Amino acid sequence: METPKDVARTAQRSDGFRRTARAGFVVVGLVHIIIGVIAVSIATGGGGDADQDGVMKVIRSTPIGGLLLGGVAAALIALAIWEVAGGLLSASRDDAKRWGRRLKMMGIAAAYLVIAGLALVFAFGGSIESEKTMQTLSTLVLAVPGGTVLLIVLGLSVAGVGVGFFVIGITRGFEKTMDMPDGPSHVWIVSLGIVGYLAKGIAIAVTGALFVVAAWTQDPDKAAGLDAALRSITALPLGEPLLWLVGVGLAIYGVFSIVRARFARM
Repeated sequence: METPKDVARTAQRSDGFRRTARAGFVVVGLVHIIIGVIAVSIATGGGGDADQDGVMKVIRSTPIGGLLLGGVAAALIALAIWEVAGGLLSASRDDAKRWGRRLKMMGIAAAYLVIAGLALVFAFGGSIESEKTMQTLSTLVLAVPGGTVLLIVLGLSVAGVGVGFFVIGITRGFEKTMDMPDGPSHVWIVSLGIVGYLAKGIAIAVTGALFVVAAWTQDPDKAAGLDAALRSITALPLGEPLLWLVGVGLAIYGVFSIVRARFARM
């Protein structure tokens, strides 16, 4: 009888599965490019929904939207399985590091699966509003004993993920996961990664901060997801130019993800 590790090794040795997983990076890239474009539109006075469900609406509006969304889901599911396989086969002799890596990769896989599930919902004609989902989650958390503390912890955890992206960008930690080419292409790939990770870190950190604000004010409507986080930037001094920069940065992260599909160490 095959163990989970045997299944993981089989998946990682499959060229077809590896190519499908790489396509997942392309999908992640396209999602971020669309979110970035919508964020720039908001910064310049336009409209749009700058989060994952907004992206799914854009894709579904195309002539073959349902088919494209099915492909999006398949690629992201493959990439999620790849992350899980990588966690199961982690070779570190240090138990703490090995389990830390596993938890990290499981978290990444869960994020991919959420977007894949969202794509399937929209592919079959359904709809989910991320803003309402986040607000409902905050309402439920605040209603339980100690809910305020739990929501603050949740917000700080999300903000911590954002800080993690920021640190990876500054330290160029993403290079450890890629077989980087030599020459001028190395420089521009690194530049894309730095800018992209910094912008994504800001977006996620602000999203987490809104959960903390929702807990502090006892107002679950404050926690409204990525779109609300990006829109909240406009309330800052020079907020619209800052949102424009973050939007461009998210699009750059998308371009980096597409490049990563080619050079990811798999």
